[in-house]
Amino acid sequence: MNTAYVFVFITSFITLFIMRKIAKKIGLVDKPNARKLHQGVVPLVGGISVYLSLLIGLTFFLPISLNLELYLLCSAILIVLGAFDDYFDISFKIRLFVQAGISLAMIWVGGHSLHHLGFLMGSDSIELNEFFGSLITIIAVIGAINAFNMVDGIDGLLGGLASVTFTALGVTFYLSGNDYLGEICLLIVAALIPYIMLNLGFPLGRRFKIFMGDAGSMFIGFSVIWMLIRGTQEPSIDAFKPVTALWLIAIPLMDMATIMIRRIRKGHSPFKPDREHLHHICQRMGLSSLMTLFVICLLASICAVVGIVADINGVAESTMFISFLVMFAVYFTAINHIWRITTWVNKLFGRQDAAINNPQQH
Repeated sequence: MNTAYVFVFITSFITLFIMRKIAKKIGLVDKPNARKLHQGVVPLVGGISVYLSLLIGLTFFLPISLNLELYLLCSAILIVLGAFDDYFDISFKIRLFVQAGISLAMIWVGGHSLHHLGFLMGSDSIELNEFFGSLITIIAVIGAINAFNMVDGIDGLLGGLASVTFTALGVTFYLSGNDYLGEICLLIVAALIPYIMLNLGFPLGRRFKIFMGDAGSMFIGFSVIWMLIRGTQEPSIDAFKPVTALWLIAIPLMDMATIMIRRIRKGHSPFKPDREHLHHICQRMGLSSLMTLFVICLLASICAVVGIVADINGVAESTMFISFLVMFAVYFTAINHIWRITTWVNKLFGRQDAAINNPQQH
């Protein structure tokens, strides 16, 4: 399979260069405004390119099944929806309607739904009937798509967090003996790496910069929830416990939940854009974009490792669930009091920082 990874990596690079030229010709570009502080117009075809390279790679190197065809078709619909959103800025109601339709296709055509939530409350397994299982699945799909859409705020972050999640998923699938899904997850990572490089301006500089676009964030969010549902709900796969899924997408999930709760408390729409995300807060605390990217991806990696290690070692699902809720409570409280915490930290270390930064005192 090494050949497949190299093939997808190279194909992704080639597709990115072809699509960025097309994007500039047809005007599928991102222009700076009050919220978007980048310089110049940037092509919005990262997601389209990643999908196309993955489509070619999967077709060439993996056996085609009904499940894979359904996944690729649903992804294609979301790619088209996202491209239209990038171009025309369509209503979020239309986006939600299509995302709900994709969820129903997963459930009715593929038979993929959340019906077993595991032993979250202790000794009794939480089982959902068909109606509630379908409802929770729709909410989970829409939630995952929008969670990854919301983190796409600084260079490299969406690609970085997606790579962390898909690498963790690939590892869990391989450890459980499901090489097929493990290969798909790692092929997605191989397709993402060229995008991340160009998005960060490496190695060709910022002239070749490219953005993921809503098409990409929708595709990534859908791919994540597709793999999470397959890995936890199908007895023939049974790669990891349902609660482990929370740990594999902990940072995007907690960021989305926190920001939506804060917006609703302010009387705003939960879908109204703002600059209150974790990456915005990190930057206002003085971290550079690269340091913010590193810190957030490191936190996501730690959460994923904790989830995988706990799963492998048979930690009780109720313990993992309570631990996640405690972590979320700490995260939510910290974000809501971040400026008080920052002021306290600065006061605590202010003299030391001043001494370090003032060479006359040495």
